[in-house]
Amino acid sequence: MNIRNKAWASTTRIFCVAAMAFGGLVTSAEADGELRLYNWSNYFPPALIERFEKETGTKVTIDSYASEDDLLAKLQAGGGGYDVIFPGTTTLGIMVEKGMLAKIDVSEMENFKNLLPAFTSIAGDESRSYSAPYMWGTTGFTYDPEMVPGGMLEESWKEVFEPKPELKGKIAMLNEMSDVWNAGAYYLGIDKCTEDAGEAQKILDLLLAQKPDVKMYSSEGTIDRMIAGEVPLHMQWNGAAHRVKAKKPGAVYVYPMEGTTFWTDVLAVPKDAPNLEAAKVFINWMMKPDVAAEASNYTGYSNAVMGSGEFLKDDLKADPAVNMPEEYGERLRPFKACSPKSKDLREKVWTKLKS
Repeated sequence: MNIRNKAWASTTRIFCVAAMAFGGLVTSAEADGELRLYNWSNYFPPALIERFEKETGTKVTIDSYASEDDLLAKLQAGGGGYDVIFPGTTTLGIMVEKGMLAKIDVSEMENFKNLLPAFTSIAGDESRSYSAPYMWGTTGFTYDPEMVPGGMLEESWKEVFEPKPELKGKIAMLNEMSDVWNAGAYYLGIDKCTEDAGEAQKILDLLLAQKPDVKMYSSEGTIDRMIAGEVPLHMQWNGAAHRVKAKKPGAVYVYPMEGTTFWTDVLAVPKDAPNLEAAKVFINWMMKPDVAAEASNYTGYSNAVMGSGEFLKDDLKADPAVNMPEEYGERLRPFKACSPKSKDLREKVWTKLKS
């Protein structure tokens, strides 16, 4: 089933179990004090912050991190004093396991009833006790036809891991361990949760062979980098690709035939959040259709809220980088909870690659 197409359809009718009122605490947008957000850069609309401040009287500040490794390390060290964070599925699972998050019972919040059924549970937080969905999307690559040989590339990770001679030393990769590891595993036909040291070595060999062809590993500035023509090809998230196309309409986002990671980012609360109550109000508020749509319109990613389709921009709904064509559905590879042994292999490969 193509979840993305369902997400846009404002006429979707899905029956959900009515959510319980959350003790009267999050049934209205009332909060106070200060709310501190910790998120990726350029991943939350400033206008939405202003709107929340106006509706609740809560002052909102936002800091950004460059990678989920940075997010995890900062919280493990006890730093930040943040109220709401935006981890991906892998990091969410780690945080739940390590007891780093506050139990906020999202499934009992008033607006939980607005979620598409596919998002009412998530690996690592099946009961939605700790997290609510934010944006979801895919990891592929974007290229500029005017800067590649012949103006077209194959829909394959081969263009990334074995770039054409004209592109060697010019491509850019995300600086995200899981995304890079997964892409290598897909290309080689290896289970991304492999526990086999020999298979992990094959992934490392592929990445090391590619490394001289990589101009940079960076998860920040991918949009501006492509728009400015600094690189002809960039491993990229689909929402970033959408924003590139707004300035460079000819840019092409690729769902590689070997597999494309399907990911979900969430809203969660650190266990020592200074303003827990305001955090709950904020997360419940983010599950309103018009609010979720405003976030999607800014980020260029899909959201998980029913009824948001009527508030989305037409260009977002029309862009195949966001509203994925039906025929690419079989290329999606969902999140898998890998074993500690598999995670250890992945971390060793990443350390050797970046050393």
